[in-house]
Amino acid sequence: MARLFGYVGNRPDLGPFVLKVERDALRVEGAGDPLGWGIGFYQGGEILLRRRPLDEHRDIEVADLGDDVRADVLIGHVRSATVGSLRTENTHPFRYRQWLFAHTGTLDGFTQLAARLSEALPEFLRRNLRGETDSELLFHVFLSFLHDAGQLQSAHVPPAATRDALRATLAHVARLRADVAAEDRPMNLLLTDGEQMVGVRCGATMAWRDVHGRPDLLRAIGEERLRQLRIPDLAGARFTLVASDFDREPRGFEIVPPRSLLTLDRSHAPSVEPL
Repeated sequence: MARLFGYVGNRPDLGPFVLKVERDALRVEGAGDPLGWGIGFYQGGEILLRRRPLDEHRDIEVADLGDDVRADVLIGHVRSATVGSLRTENTHPFRYRQWLFAHTGTLDGFTQLAARLSEALPEFLRRNLRGETDSELLFHVFLSFLHDAGQLQSAHVPPAATRDALRATLAHVARLRADVAAEDRPMNLLLTDGEQMVGVRCGATMAWRDVHGRPDLLRAIGEERLRQLRIPDLAGARFTLVASDFDREPRGFEIVPPRSLLTLDRSHAPSVEPL
């Protein structure tokens, strides 16, 4: 079992409560296999990572992983290991400069494709690989396409350039898979540079929902705690929450169609377009 999740919003002080709005939907129930998790977020101009390759709990309460996180952008992942051992270097999300990336699913034929994917990377990106997962390598292929487009050094990459690099990454991987007659297995991706967040649904259900104003956040905070915390102006608070790899379609969410890209930011309504 795995879960991708993230949010983008306008109030870092409310970050600890966003995931709690959908506690039941986000929970990952273990099936006997060991689970690990990680979150990455932007706080005070820095990127912070918390990664636990092996959690002692059978079920993971995703809603509690960001309890003390004051951030308006967060990306996270719960992982039942399929490729790579249970160690920090193999635990999502992965980071490069301002980018964070997480992935669910398995790149079929990875054993045969890993060397070819790695050899095609620019040397400075190949040196940055730390673990042994298909996910980290896939992330660096994306970064290489950003580099080819002259966007890797940019502080603010246009969302269209991010989507183009993702499309190029998946097309490149598909060509290599075809060369070794590997299966096209389902997978989902989520990445962010702290300004935009882009999800790719090529696998299990991905969905998003607005977390907007007092009614939503009150569900997570509660009247009593709200009085204690003295949080001002809930009416103007707005987040978009995204998650994937649900067993069934979650209520209250908008479903991302298969083989689609979802783009989120602080200023616009979520947009969906075909991959």
